[in-house]
Amino acid sequence: MSKKAASTVLLAAAGVSLACIPAAADGATTRQSGARDAGVRAVTAPGIPALPDGLSALSWMVADADTGNVLATKSPHRKLAPASTLKTLFAVTVLPKFPSGTVRQVSSSDLAGVGAGSSVVGVRQGRSYTVADLWRGVFLRSGNDAVHVLASMNGGWRTTAREMQQTARRLGGRDTTVKSPDGYDAPGQVSSAYDLTVFARAGLANADFARYCSTPSALFPGAGGATRIENTNRMLVGSHGLSRYPGIIGVKNGYTSQAGNTLIAAARRNGRTLLVTVMNPQSKQANGVYKEAGSLLDWGFGAEGKAEPVGTLHAVNASYDGGARPGPVAADVTGAEVRGGAAWRSALVLGAGGAGVGAIGLGALLTGRRQARGRGGERRGTA
Repeated sequence: MSKKAASTVLLAAAGVSLACIPAAADGATTRQSGARDAGVRAVTAPGIPALPDGLSALSWMVADADTGNVLATKSPHRKLAPASTLKTLFAVTVLPKFPSGTVRQVSSSDLAGVGAGSSVVGVRQGRSYTVADLWRGVFLRSGNDAVHVLASMNGGWRTTAREMQQTARRLGGRDTTVKSPDGYDAPGQVSSAYDLTVFARAGLANADFARYCSTPSALFPGAGGATRIENTNRMLVGSHGLSRYPGIIGVKNGYTSQAGNTLIAAARRNGRTLLVTVMNPQSKQANGVYKEAGSLLDWGFGAEGKAEPVGTLHAVNASYDGGARPGPVAADVTGAEVRGGAAWRSALVLGAGGAGVGAIGLGALLTGRRQARGRGGERRGTA
């Protein structure tokens, strides 16, 4: 592989060790279960903030986007309906394939099969849209209509679902089964907090993905000219009684009747980027998914340099554009093993502020071969 290719398309995690659970520091313990915190894993020790109260989500995760370290988690591999957070995997799979300026005239077949009650951005048959228009529709309005058009460009619905499944496996996402690329509820479609965090981390390594997922509002072509659309991620835009979260980068929210509320949120402070995934809070509190994600981000930033990781995200040596390479190096929070291949080290530089991401870049440098062991506002039919 050329040095140029390595610097533009490869994503990996640095420092994969043989053991997926590092030894706790002196005086520290790893909380793994309890009557109220069943399935929770987090190191507790003097000086480490206690996990926030009121966490009701069935599954959640806090991870460092730069290192891949998992700082705390609850039931990370529990298989749950993902709703529109699955669009992160759709974007990781399809976004690199089409230049943003490519124009698509939408046909009736492009829009066939959009689920009843789907969240849509307003794509119309016979009109022409750039690929950039369609991606803004996907990320800001969670438009299933835009997903269908992009999937048609990619060879069709089933082809796209199959490619997403392959991408998930290459990235180390073994909890995910793709049936409907837009996240619309479908029998057997599941993902997990772990997998969704992996997908978001891979996505943020792509500047286009990062730009789209951090955009609060944009213009979208309409019948009477361009109209302004606003991102449905309330944590990003500061709406519905919420303030914009400090340092927020964005990523993706979702809701269906089967999945409940789901959210992947990325934020950056003091040169550190955290990812939080929250799936299906049970509190029924208004804005509950955003409040729980915000409290977990607060905890993660407060535990900076204090909390030992309880696991790590998979290190992947597959290229972002879908080119497969054998032998992903992996280590996760379950202790399962995956045989290793070539290891790559990446420098993921994320900056947030103002309207979103200020600067995003990925420098992926070959560090040599080594062998390692380890391992908003949507509803059913909308996703």
